[in-house]
Amino acid sequence: MAKINIKVNGNKISKEVPDNTLLADLLRDGLGLTGTHIGCDTSQCGACVVHLNGNSVKSCTTLVADCNGGEIITIEGIGNEEKHPMQKAFKNNHGLQCGFCTPGMIMSSIDLVNKKNNPSEKEIREWLEGNICRCTGYQNIVKAVQEGVKNMK
Repeated sequence: MAKINIKVNGNKISKEVPDNTLLADLLRDGLGLTGTHIGCDTSQCGACVVHLNGNSVKSCTTLVADCNGGEIITIEGIGNEEKHPMQKAFKNNHGLQCGFCTPGMIMSSIDLVNKKNNPSEKEIREWLEGNICRCTGYQNIVKAVQEGVKNMK
């Protein structure tokens, strides 16, 4: 067992978990934050992306014990009553269809904008290579990120 103290979307969490508990499982099953999706369990699809200490991570292969003392932000934590500018951009540009990949795409895109103020289309596409979408063909996702970049400034 591992004793963890973390912050999730601004809330302090202190609990004991089995050593092999994955962050995605804690978020979904332990905390009811089901916006973090699990698609592949192997870090291939990116549906499970959350922010850990300001960096995007794939929560399906991140051990909770490795997050001890850290701050986690999920898709539920990026907006309040008002949607985050990146969420609005995805809606405005129809950057989603089935919606399964959308939380991971949005979390990855926010991290990109936080790290690179004005990414090119090529940089956006390269950044999102670790996020798989089976529906959209990525055109509208890229347009959404480009609008999100402008609106986050």
